[in-house]
Amino acid sequence: MQGEMETVVPNYINISKADKETDPGELDAGALFVLKSRGSWLHCGYHLTTSIVGPVIFSLPFALALLGWGPGILSITLAALVTFYSYNLLSVVLEHQAQLGKRQLRFRDMARDILGPGWGKYFVGPLQFATCYGAVIACSLLGGQSLKFIYLLYDSNGEMKLYQFIIIFGAATLVLAQMPSFHSLRHINLVSLILILAYSACATAGSIYIGNSKNAPPKDYSINGSQENRFFGAINAISIISTTYGSGIIPEIQATLVPPVKGKMFKGLCICYAVIVTTYFSVAISGYWAFGNQAKGIILTNFAGDGNPLLPSWFFLITNIFTLMQLIAITVIYLQPTNELFEKWFANSKMDQFSIRNVVPRLIFRSLSVIIATLFAAMLPFFGDILALFGAFGIIPLDFILPMVFYNITFKPSKQSLLFWINTLVAIISSILVVIGAIASVRQIVLDAKTYSLFANM
Repeated sequence: MQGEMETVVPNYINISKADKETDPGELDAGALFVLKSRGSWLHCGYHLTTSIVGPVIFSLPFALALLGWGPGILSITLAALVTFYSYNLLSVVLEHQAQLGKRQLRFRDMARDILGPGWGKYFVGPLQFATCYGAVIACSLLGGQSLKFIYLLYDSNGEMKLYQFIIIFGAATLVLAQMPSFHSLRHINLVSLILILAYSACATAGSIYIGNSKNAPPKDYSINGSQENRFFGAINAISIISTTYGSGIIPEIQATLVPPVKGKMFKGLCICYAVIVTTYFSVAISGYWAFGNQAKGIILTNFAGDGNPLLPSWFFLITNIFTLMQLIAITVIYLQPTNELFEKWFANSKMDQFSIRNVVPRLIFRSLSVIIATLFAAMLPFFGDILALFGAFGIIPLDFILPMVFYNITFKPSKQSLLFWINTLVAIISSILVVIGAIASVRQIVLDAKTYSLFANM
C-alpha cells in the first residue's frame, strides 16, 4: 500500500519550479485586484469558516427529525469527513499546479487546465456564479427576515413589510461590497467566526434550557409521514446537510494565500472544521433532543412556542443580532466571484487599483450586483425552495464530485489503489444524490407553489 501511495502523492521536493508565483504581469485585473495573494493560513481559516458555516446550521435539528438519531448523526459525520477530504484534495491539486509554475486562482481555471477550456467556460464557471449569487440572494432574504423578527419583538403590531427589511439589509451589504479585495475581508471574517460560535452557543443553550424546563414539549423521536414522504424527507435532509458543508469557492480562498502555499490550506481547514465540529453537532443534537420530530425548519422557530415564547425577548434579540451580523459577512464573501469577474471585464490591470479609471466601474457594477440580489430577495421570499435546487445542481458537483475528478486526472492514481476507488465511489454516489436531490427539490417547489406570491410578507 505504501508503494501505491508513493505513486499517487507528488514528490514536491524534486520539483524544480517549486512554489513559483505567477508573474503579476500575466494576471488579469480580477485576479490581480480581487484575489490578492497576501493572506496567511490564519486568514485562510477565517475565510473558509465564513464561506461554509452560517445560520443554515439552525436547520440541522430538522434534518435529524427527518432521518432519526442514527442515520442523522451518521450523515452529519460523513458529510464532515467527505468535505474535509474533498477540500484537501482540491488544495493538493492547487499546490501541485503552483509548484509547477501554473498557479490556478479560480475554480474555472482548474476546470480549464485539467478538463479542457470548454469545461471552465461553459460548465464550472456558470455553475459557480449561479451558486454563489444564489447564496447572496438567500442571505439577503434571511437578513431581512432576521431584521423583521427583531422589529416584531418590540412592536408586534408593526406594519413594516418583509421587503422593506430586505432593502435595509441590502443597504448595509452595499457598503461592505466595496471592500477592494478578498484579502481585505480577513478581519470581518474573524469577527464572523466569533459570531458563529456565539449564536451556536445561544441555540444550544436555548434548546437545553427548554428541553429541561416544565414547558418542555413531549419528546418523540419517531419519523412522521407515509413511506413516500419519509423517503423524500430523508433526501431533503441529506440535501440540507450537504448544503451546510458547501463552499464552492475553495480555489478562490486558496488564491488569497501568499506563496509558497504548501500546507497552509490544511491548517486553515483545521481551524474551519474545529468550528464546524463544535457548532454543527452541538446545535443538531441539542435541538433534536429538545424537540424531537417537532423540530421546525429553523430551530429558533421552536423557541417561540405556539405564540407563547419559551425564552425571554432579550435572548431572541441577542441571537438574531449575532445571526444578522454574520449574514452580512457571508453575503460579502459570496459576492467575491462576481466582483472578480467584474474587475476582469471592466478594470484596467495596467493602472492602479484605486485610480479613478478602476474605482468608478467597480463602484457601479458592485452596487448593481447588490441591488439586483436585493430585488430578487424581496420579490422571491420563497427563494429557499429554489436554493435547494441550486444546492443539488451546484454545491454537490463543485464540492463533492469535481475535487475527486480533478485529483484522479492530475495524479492518475493506480486503478488498483484504494485512493482511486474512494474518489470514484464518492463521485458516483454524489452524482446519484444530484439527480435524487433535484427531483426532491422540484417536488417541494410544486407542493409549495400555491403559497408563492411576489413580495410576499412572510
